[in-house]
Amino acid sequence: MKHNRVAVLMLTLLPLVALAAPPDTREEAEQEAERRMRTARIIGLAEELELDSAQALKLDETMRKFDERRRPLRQQVRESAEILERAASGDTAVQAQVDQAAQRAFDARAQLAALDREMFQALSRDLPPQKRAKLALFMARFESQFSKFKHKFREKAKERLREKLRKYEGLEDRG
Repeated sequence: MKHNRVAVLMLTLLPLVALAAPPDTREEAEQEAERRMRTARIIGLAEELELDSAQALKLDETMRKFDERRRPLRQQVRESAEILERAASGDTAVQAQVDQAAQRAFDARAQLAALDREMFQALSRDLPPQKRAKLALFMARFESQFSKFKHKFREKAKERLREKLRKYEGLEDRG
């Protein structure tokens, strides 16, 4: 019965996500990716832990609080990675920032790992050992799978932005 609820929830939410207009900016693309991640995460978690709707919503609320705390750290990692990528490709303007960017990325990742531990403890507080084990495995698998999804999503978003820029430049040349 609980699996049916999750299936109905998934079938209800997925068309809304699929029909959403493609994002116009990088920020919108990041927000869209985060919305998709949260939806997939709570549906998968509800199914894995055999939760009813009320339990799933309670866990979702807890995870959202941690997501808010994770957002600036992920941004810090992203900004540091951009500096490192530019430096690695030969951009001399950022060469002096390499050590600082690497250190900020490592520090932010350590803080993200600590938040993951804290979130696991908050989510698993009232769960029996078997469900705590399932939660730990789900969190590890989901993070790995979602990292691959994020990479693909970002690449598609970059391509859409490049296409819009090409169209805009084409209009400028004609005007």
